[in-house]
Amino acid sequence: MSSPEAPGEARGHAEPPPETVNQRVAEWNEAELGVEGTLLGVVTAPAPVLSAEGSRVDPTAPEVVQLAADLVATMRVSPGCVGLAAPQVGESVKVFCVDVSEHPKTRDHHGTFVLCNAEVIESSRNEKAREGCMSVPDLTGDVKRATRLVVRGQLPGTGETVTLRANAFEARALQHEIDHCDGFLFLDRAAGAHAIHARKTYL
Repeated sequence: MSSPEAPGEARGHAEPPPETVNQRVAEWNEAELGVEGTLLGVVTAPAPVLSAEGSRVDPTAPEVVQLAADLVATMRVSPGCVGLAAPQVGESVKVFCVDVSEHPKTRDHHGTFVLCNAEVIESSRNEKAREGCMSVPDLTGDVKRATRLVVRGQLPGTGETVTLRANAFEARALQHEIDHCDGFLFLDRAAGAHAIHARKTYL
């Protein structure tokens, strides 16, 4: 997921309140993976991999650990990017990374993390907001998503199952990336052509 804002705009930093975050996820960082990430190219629509449901993975498999590191490395060098899913780099599997910590719309957050085989187990309080995506570089869209979310997934490397509660912008980013892993783009969630807009700033 990418922010629709211009990359050069000021981005605040929201501190995660300890009572609302999963501390294990908040303390995770890519150094745990033990491998260096490689920068990968991002595929764009209408690439078939973006509309295919990704396969579940073994989060302890070396190739999944490497993919996790590659996703984080690629996200970090991509202006405005707050999340990146495996299908966006040509891998049809259920792995993605997220980091909304510096986005101005963020409330509480978990920092940088990667989840495998993630699924939404609770959601509530739908709200419409504008979304962008590196795989759809010329468009943004108004998408209604839950602003409160409970997600369960596995950490790469250790394979630990974690459950986290997400709110506001982090909840939106998680739903956007889980959609990618299930073969959906934000264009599929927008409420018709009137909710799709030409992007005014480019990544």
